[in-house]
Amino acid sequence: MNITHLECAACGLEHEAQRLHNLCRECGKPLLVRYDLERAGSSLTKESLRGRRADMWRYREVLPVENDENVVTLGEGWTPLLRTDRLGKKLGLGNLYIKDESQNPTQSFKARGMTAAVSMARELGARKLAVPSAGNAAGALAAYSARAGLECFIFMPRDTPRANVVECEQTGAHVTLMDGLITDCGAEVGRRKEAEGWFDVSTLKEPYRIEGKKTLGYELAEQLDWTLPDVIVYPTGGGTGLIGMWKAFDEMEKMGWIGSKRPRMVTVQAAGCAPIVRAFEEGKRFAEEFPNAQTVASGLRVPRAIGDFLIVDALRESGGTAIAVTDEELIAATHEIGAVEGLFCAPEGGACLPALRKMIKEGQVKPEEHVVLFNTGAGVKYLECFS
Repeated sequence: MNITHLECAACGLEHEAQRLHNLCRECGKPLLVRYDLERAGSSLTKESLRGRRADMWRYREVLPVENDENVVTLGEGWTPLLRTDRLGKKLGLGNLYIKDESQNPTQSFKARGMTAAVSMARELGARKLAVPSAGNAAGALAAYSARAGLECFIFMPRDTPRANVVECEQTGAHVTLMDGLITDCGAEVGRRKEAEGWFDVSTLKEPYRIEGKKTLGYELAEQLDWTLPDVIVYPTGGGTGLIGMWKAFDEMEKMGWIGSKRPRMVTVQAAGCAPIVRAFEEGKRFAEEFPNAQTVASGLRVPRAIGDFLIVDALRESGGTAIAVTDEELIAATHEIGAVEGLFCAPEGGACLPALRKMIKEGQVKPEEHVVLFNTGAGVKYLECFS
């Protein structure tokens, strides 16, 4: 489409587009897709969006697939941005919203990244895909691989929520449950991928999942009539959604859609697995692996994120922060959001509420500011957490 090249997020080395890549061949950091935004903007305009399809592929010119026939879609994206007045009143906020990603296919925001990654894998000739996952990414990869007619190999911790495991099995994936964490599953994929002929679609270890996730930023701007919120509160494991939104804001500014003002980006993690919070508080750019990672919010149980520096950069550049909440707080918040607004959030989404409360208490959020919380998935996929 309008891709010019791939660029290493750390060292800036350019890589050729339209080839399968994982990490930067020089420094081993994530690659980002770069576009000819002037060309993209000649047909992708605010006005042109009014008559377009109601899914994330409405932003076609800034998505990576060259041939429309290779787009593998289940109708993902264009999820509701819910104004939550009752919850806002409890918190003393006049403009509180929840972006509800549970209404995606496979019931989580992971559908966005996997539609882009699987579409590009098919276009570039991959036939076997593999991923380590704490749950929802696995379900999304299994579904989109089946849709594309590709083989899918999934490695998940043995204590992954049962709904995720069944979902993968019923959509035709080869599922392996392992003792340990997602990092152990990732190491297993790394050891076997060359011999098995797998293409690794781990978080930020290929350049296209972030392209799907960035549509969160495009949608948010469009749904708020091209005025970005003051604060975005985002539950962060691997952090691709936050990084993707930050990339989207930059692209939209270059196309003249928004100005230079950015939301304060807020990372929320579980107290039992908070590598980004710890790095942010210690003034570091790179996060050390979090020891003995534990949390019932399986999507937050990522002891080390390869995109750590990109997350921390966005937090600091935006004047945002990083907050840890306990499992007890996030489970209680899931119930509170459900009882007040009728939305059964994933525990990761629930984690945003106690984090916001802490910010309000410390005067970091003003009553009149526009605040968006992200619910990244459906609570029904985590029933073990509520038993």
